[in-house]
Amino acid sequence: MNKIYAALLGAAVSLGTVGVAMAQDITVGVSWSNFQEERWKTDEAAIKAALEAAGAKYISADAQSSAAKQLTDVESLISQGADALIVLAQDSDAIGPAVQKAADEGIPVVGYDRLIENPEAFYITFDNKEVGRMQARAVFEAQPTGNYVFIKGSASDPNADFLFSGQMEVLKDAIDSGAIVNVGEAYTDGWIPENAQRNMEQILTANDNEVDAVVASNDGTAGGVVAALAAQGLAGSVPVSGQDGDHAALNRVALGTQTVSVWKDARELGKKAAEIAVSLANGDAMGDVDGAVVFDGGPKGVSMNSYFLAPLPVTRDNINVVIDAGWVSKEVVCQGVAAGTLEVCG
Repeated sequence: MNKIYAALLGAAVSLGTVGVAMAQDITVGVSWSNFQEERWKTDEAAIKAALEAAGAKYISADAQSSAAKQLTDVESLISQGADALIVLAQDSDAIGPAVQKAADEGIPVVGYDRLIENPEAFYITFDNKEVGRMQARAVFEAQPTGNYVFIKGSASDPNADFLFSGQMEVLKDAIDSGAIVNVGEAYTDGWIPENAQRNMEQILTANDNEVDAVVASNDGTAGGVVAALAAQGLAGSVPVSGQDGDHAALNRVALGTQTVSVWKDARELGKKAAEIAVSLANGDAMGDVDGAVVFDGGPKGVSMNSYFLAPLPVTRDNINVVIDAGWVSKEVVCQGVAAGTLEVCG
C-alpha cells in the first residue's frame, strides 16, 4: 500500500527551496531515456537553469530508448566526473546495476519522473495515480457509458501501472455495473506514439470501429490514438485523454480532438530535481530534503525518500491556464481553431 507520510503540495505547486550552497565544483550528470520526446527538452532547460544558478555543471547522455545503452551512458557520466546523477529510466529494473555502481562510489542518484525502486535512489515525480484519476474523470465526464479502450504506457515503466491503477479507481464502478465495457487495452512499447497508433488501429479493427472513449496515458500515446481515430473519421467524436501538456496535445485540446491533457509543469520538476541533486552532492541526507516524504507504493514495496508535485488537468474550459503561465503561446494553442469556437482563441 502507498504510504505518503506528508501532505502533497497544493495544485499551485508552490515549492520550498532546498538549502543549496553554491556548487562550483559539482557536476550533475543527467541520463535521458529518449530525448527525442518533446517534453524532455523543457525538463532539460529547467535542470540546466537551476544548476547554473547553483554554480554546478551539467553533462548528459541520451539512451535513445535503449536500456542497454543507458547502462553504458551512466558509466560514462560517472567516468566524466559526475558528483550526482539524475536518471530518467528507460527500464526501471534494467537500470538497477548502474544505480548500484553509483551508490558504491558514493554518487547520489535522483530517479527522475519514473520510479527506480532502489532505496539508494531519491524519487521525484508527480502524483501519477492522481494523474490517472484525472484522465479517467475527464473522459468519464464526457462519455459515461460505452466501449472504452485503454492505451497504457510502456510495460517497463512502473508509471504505466500507477496511471492505470488511478484510472481504474475512477472507472471501476461503471465497469462493474456494465455501463462501461473494456473492449481493449494495450501497453505501448517505449511510450512511442507510432506504437500507440498501431495498438489503437488493431483495437478499432477488432471492434468494427465501435469505440466510444479512449483513456490514453500520455500525450504521445494520445497523438497516436487521435491519428488512428482520424483515419476512420472518428477524431473529435471520441473522448481521448493524455498528460504532459505537450504543445501539440494542447492544440488538440483546443481543436476538440483530445479531451484533456493533465499538465505536469516540467519546469518545476526539472528545477526541483536539480536542486535536490546538488543538495545530495553536497552531502545532505535524502531524508533531510525539504518536502521529502516516504513512499513504498512500488511493485516491490521498497521504502524510498521521495518528492511529489501536483498535476493539473487542462481541458477546453481552462486552457488559458497554460497560456497565462507562459507554458505555451496562444498562437500554438489556437492554430487551426475556428473563430468563435473557443473563447481564449477569439
